[in-house]
Amino acid sequence: MVDFNRRRAAQAIGALVAAPIVTGCGERAAPALLAFSGPTMAGRYSVKVARAGKMSDAAARALGRGLFQAVDAVDRGMSTYRPESELMRLNAHRAEAPLAVSPALAEVLGKAHAVSRASDGAFDVTIGAIVNAWGFGPRGRGRLPRPDEIAALRERVSWAALMVDPRAGTVTKTRPEAFADLSGVAQGYGADRIAAELEARGLGDYLVEVSGEVRARGVNAEGAPWRIGIERPEGGARTVQFVVPLSNRSLATSGDYRNFFEQDGRRYSHEIDPATGAPVAHRLGSVSVVHSDCATADAWATALFVLGPQRGVRLAEAQDLAAYFIVRGPDGHFAEIQTGAFAALGGRAVQV
Repeated sequence: MVDFNRRRAAQAIGALVAAPIVTGCGERAAPALLAFSGPTMAGRYSVKVARAGKMSDAAARALGRGLFQAVDAVDRGMSTYRPESELMRLNAHRAEAPLAVSPALAEVLGKAHAVSRASDGAFDVTIGAIVNAWGFGPRGRGRLPRPDEIAALRERVSWAALMVDPRAGTVTKTRPEAFADLSGVAQGYGADRIAAELEARGLGDYLVEVSGEVRARGVNAEGAPWRIGIERPEGGARTVQFVVPLSNRSLATSGDYRNFFEQDGRRYSHEIDPATGAPVAHRLGSVSVVHSDCATADAWATALFVLGPQRGVRLAEAQDLAAYFIVRGPDGHFAEIQTGAFAALGGRAVQV
């Protein structure tokens, strides 16, 4: 999981960076591509809109504000870095009585539960206290927790401990000390909310990215499907390993190569296995999942990464998921594994 950071709203308003072409009467023909971006959720969001038609300067500014507000609402409501967030209110709730939550939080928890159930708990949002113990939370910078500390914290972990009633709009905690961290699903949900804002404004050709998670619809400025690069899982310079066309779908990637710490010659990734309470230790470098919505793709990418190259591939095939695995070889080279559904998308490897 990738943790949220604190981003003040005044810093995050998206900027219109494409220059419109004047056509007269204060109304402008939008350029081939409108672009908006800003900081959010430990990274950035970016939006590209193709074939936007005529748009006034005021409409372009309003669009930028609307897109920022859509993703900022997710950050403000679902971040463990904000003590005032709705998620932290749920984490602080110790009573047995149901707690009323927003439709957005109920929806995200519902999507998380579906992946948790299908993956036998490989994805589990209640792992938050263990994430913090390893130093990947708001106050940490990487640390080795004691085994007895992890053993005690594992008693709090159970995705089924958060019982969501979407009709009533409530969550009941069967383990009062369960601490949820939604960073393995909320970034994808942020991309979904931006997409919903675009579609509500009648814009159907767009590419949205939130901290690496992507949602696309329609076509790009050239009238072709959007083309998304999947990174090779190595530090340093970013190199594209594979390019996949994306239209009316989402893509999310989970890996161990950006957020980790090293101690005594060993690297500890932020990707933690709920079954052990420890960072994963296998040769899988990254997993990318293509799905209809980005929140679900985000959660599945985390689950498959936790499971590793053997169990993850088997489960992805059983679930008919479009998934792309990059595995480190003992010689330092990378091998790729594509599920049948992913191969059907028609992407291509990048030769280096």
